Amino acid sequence: MTSVKTYQNWTLHSDAQNIAWLTINCPDRSMNALASDVMEELSDIIGSLESAPPKALIIRSGKRNGFIAGADVREFQNIDNVDTGRKLIERGWHLFNRIEKLSFPTLALIHGPCLGGGLELALACRYRIAVDSPKPVIGLPEVKLGIFPAWGGLMRLPRLIGPQTALNMMLTGRTLDGRKARSAGLVDLQVAPRVAEKSAVDLVTSGKPARQARGLAGLLNRAPFKSLVAGQARKSVKQKDPYGHYPATLTMLDLWEKHEGDPLADPQALTRLLQSDVTRNLIRVFHLQERLKAFGKKENAREINHVHVIGAGVMGGGIAAWCALQGIKTTLQDTDAQRIAGAFKSAASIYSRKDRYTAQAARDRLIPDLEGHAIATADLVIEAISENPQAKQSLYQQIEPRMKDGAILATNTSSLSVGALRSVLSHPERFVGIHFFNPVSRMPLVEVVHADGIAQDTLDTATAFVGKIGKLPLPVQDTPGFLVNAVLAPYMLEAMRCIDEGMDPEVIDTAMLEFGMPMGPIALADTVGLDIAMAAGKQLSEGQEPPRCLQNKIAEGKLGVKSGEGFYLWKNRKHDQRSSKSIPQGLAQRLIKPLIEQTEKQLANHIVQDADLADAGVIFGTGFAPFTGGPIHYKRSKGEQ
Repeated sequence: MTSVKTYQNWTLHSDAQNIAWLTINCPDRSMNALASDVMEELSDIIGSLESAPPKALIIRSGKRNGFIAGADVREFQNIDNVDTGRKLIERGWHLFNRIEKLSFPTLALIHGPCLGGGLELALACRYRIAVDSPKPVIGLPEVKLGIFPAWGGLMRLPRLIGPQTALNMMLTGRTLDGRKARSAGLVDLQVAPRVAEKSAVDLVTSGKPARQARGLAGLLNRAPFKSLVAGQARKSVKQKDPYGHYPATLTMLDLWEKHEGDPLADPQALTRLLQSDVTRNLIRVFHLQERLKAFGKKENAREINHVHVIGAGVMGGGIAAWCALQGIKTTLQDTDAQRIAGAFKSAASIYSRKDRYTAQAARDRLIPDLEGHAIATADLVIEAISENPQAKQSLYQQIEPRMKDGAILATNTSSLSVGALRSVLSHPERFVGIHFFNPVSRMPLVEVVHADGIAQDTLDTATAFVGKIGKLPLPVQDTPGFLVNAVLAPYMLEAMRCIDEGMDPEVIDTAMLEFGMPMGPIALADTVGLDIAMAAGKQLSEGQEPPRCLQNKIAEGKLGVKSGEGFYLWKNRKHDQRSSKSIPQGLAQRLIKPLIEQTEKQLANHIVQDADLADAGVIFGTGFAPFTGGPIHYKRSKGEQ
């Protein structure tokens, strides 16, 4: 006999074996989230199951795109006192403890994203199964919002998979795919969708004991070893955040080491974080990121299944490697076979960080095409050759007649006008700027360049393509430097003028690392390429002479990371930017001023739609200190208009 009980956010179905199937499907949300009303209903459902226990309970999602994305982030913004913070913690903490103590076995059947509070719910279950899906992401990324897992994750994850792996996940916000989650012991099984329900029934009725960390991993959860693990983790945190810009990490470690991960032992710790400017700004950045992601969700956009990249240099090779990794057939063309070989070597180093199945699939999708035969079949052709307008236009005239009907031609130009470049095309309406940043595998933002006359279908398809490959699309208007390079150029040029005045590059970079930048402006110029910095600077410096040091480096052929030397010597793309010398007072503010002013100028010229998008573009395109909320928000928060 079966029965069904429907709630606003949940459906409880009891099957013929008396197994309860609890399905979450939050209406009016694209992804499930554990908001207050959802948690209240879950508490009522658990109460009914406690009074009339089923044989077992399986929790799953009714949404095709994932399990549960976490708590409702909007509710964090309303924390105004200790009592409100404590209630938010207690609600999830006590409810998930009740689920863990249920008299019958429980299982979370996970597909797609299972994050934050969603994973904390799954951890409270006795078993977990990950359903194989294209982009499963499992993790506790609360630290990216300036907080920590407060509903039991900080207690349960180390017990399940060992504190070293668990703390690494929670302190960095890193997520795992299904295979890595299975390997780490976070899930008991990874199964194909067709056998998911049967596997869930088999496991939840198996009587197997709940998994827990054993051997050394289990031992490290206990004193005195626990203090050693916490000590090592603190060292790592202080290396990555030496100036203490992100306090949630050390708070998290204290709670785990001293209170077994119980946030109620020190409820003021979470309240302090929730009321801090850092957390408010990180939550703001989260919403900005969601807004950029929404640009990539164009329902009527055409599907891009085959990308052809022309130019196998640092940018072209990086774009091709990334597209292949994201599941798209990618062909790579260049006049120089050695350059293609170099791009494939660079791609291999990116793929080596993935599991062997993902890496092999990416290698299979990345295809060399010296003669450009694939131009005729590609849905999207991306040109990534040198910043020479004549060379680009000559190339377009050769390839446009070979492209299939409706295919889009895009340029990765960082400084040239999209409107001017398309003047030689028969179908300028199908030409668009899709501007990636270096290194492609690490920089999340991609500017989609709008100009009068580009078909809306072309813009929608380009934007959806950026979303499909896991990047954040930012619509920008066609102007020199668009948004990000226009903002970076005066910042980097001001830093180089400091070198002309006799300052050490390391001193300049250290000032900005202390401010909160992930990289100093001199190291950033080396990474971008000094030739590109020069080109962007010429267009944006309004006739000012370029810094002498920049002219000298370019004359010597020292272009930065790509040539092995710029202002720094680069070995394996690495260089220590920190200096032990004293930092001149006011240096950071001097350097940041032209960046903020240029951001305001681009906004005033309507290069981006509004101030929030300007902040989002600069944060995700330059790494501008996220805890400040972005350059315009930072200036306004300081009381400057």
